[in-house]
Amino acid sequence: MNPTHPSPTGALIGHVHLKVSDLERSIAFYRDVIGLQVQQRYGEQAAFLSFDGYHHHLGLNTWHSAGGPRPAPEATGLYHTAFLFPDRGALAQALRRVLAAGVALDGAADHGVSEAIYLSDPDGNGIELYRDRAPEDWPRDADGQLQMINARLDLAGLLALA
Repeated sequence: MNPTHPSPTGALIGHVHLKVSDLERSIAFYRDVIGLQVQQRYGEQAAFLSFDGYHHHLGLNTWHSAGGPRPAPEATGLYHTAFLFPDRGALAQALRRVLAAGVALDGAADHGVSEAIYLSDPDGNGIELYRDRAPEDWPRDADGQLQMINARLDLAGLLALA
């Protein structure tokens, strides 16, 4: 904890809210490919989705973006939204849904602390699907400091679990 700016114990990032160009297309993607469930629609311009009945992990809206263009790759903004899966089997099932939907992967990596799959939604928003390893399995140097890596992820081995 930073003593100058203490953060409350237990604070988490609660949800992400994205501007999208086509609400129905985005709902279908996040529901059918990522596996979120629609919890509520807010008229024809917004929807709230989540895992496991939570009020929302993801908000989608077209309030200022209906029909809008994809952001340029060099533009500032959100790099990706990360969806944490509870275990390797659940991540494997998510990968199977992504591939079955014909969505191209932007990458995949073993970070030592986690296994991650990268892709983009229909509006070009980056997505990371990942699972964490147990903290006792995280790679550390001789002084015990965290040593994350960026190694190749065995996608075939992962898919074998789906």
